[in-house]
Amino acid sequence: MPPLLAVVDPAGLTAFAQQVLNGLTTGSLFALIAIGYTMVYGILELINFAHGDLFMLSGFLALTLVGWLGLAATGSTLGLALGLALVFLLAMTFAAALNYAVDRLVYKPLRHAPKLTPLVSAIGVSFVFMGLGQLWKGVADINFPDLLSNRNLLDSDALRFTLKDLVVICVTIPLMLALTVFVKFTKLGKAMRATAQNPMAARLMGIDVDRVIGATFLIGGSLAGAASVIYGLSINTVSFQMGYQNGLYAFTAAVLGGIGNLPGAMLGGLIIGLVRSLGSQYVGEQWTSALVFAILIVLLVFRPSGLLGTRTREKV
Repeated sequence: MPPLLAVVDPAGLTAFAQQVLNGLTTGSLFALIAIGYTMVYGILELINFAHGDLFMLSGFLALTLVGWLGLAATGSTLGLALGLALVFLLAMTFAAALNYAVDRLVYKPLRHAPKLTPLVSAIGVSFVFMGLGQLWKGVADINFPDLLSNRNLLDSDALRFTLKDLVVICVTIPLMLALTVFVKFTKLGKAMRATAQNPMAARLMGIDVDRVIGATFLIGGSLAGAASVIYGLSINTVSFQMGYQNGLYAFTAAVLGGIGNLPGAMLGGLIIGLVRSLGSQYVGEQWTSALVFAILIVLLVFRPSGLLGTRTREKV
């Protein structure tokens, strides 16, 4: 009998490992955006369709800030690191403030309206954001300065892991872990969980539900802002359609994991990233979207609440 290594294709294993690595990197980005969808839905049962376009607008702001700060021309590693930290902070602040403003001006007056009304309003806000994006940067794809090195950090010619991949992992994973700890252990986080479970009971217990909802929009928006900077740094292209495309995958990730469930959104994002990456390698790039949604449909047929979601009675 031939030895095991003789029947294993090293090139095939390397290609598989590379796609898994790419999928986890991309999936982390989807998960970061998906958290914004799932947090708002968990508390308001509102699908905030404008979240993806908020991600797009903050990406445009990040591109503008990179140009203003001259980061593409800086030769100092420290200067670049400080500049990027400022871009992250301002993009997150911008997205958080804009998300909060949308809630106060659009969604808050519709709190007690029929559920279809705020949903249609969210679609309207999405189109408004897309229009603003077109006015701001136009309809063509725009190159985002290549600020991070493409040098392979691994001592391998076959498997690649670059500084861009490392930045994606080192930003998204700590943010998601920090959010999980925040929601589980802080006073505001506990208030968020109580509001998500039963808003009326939360009010009776003295929780300021409007404050909790506002904080949810602030946090979700800030995560979308962080994701937009990471996207620009890793993909090096931004466009007014990137919110729709990535928002759709992120929303799918939230549904797949169990919308309203934070760990579910993270898991769903990683799964979507892996399916897209492996599907591109073994099925074909043109079939990746169909493969993602086919898996989603099959899963929801057998588990309508998602992977980590739980069946709950409808609130009346």
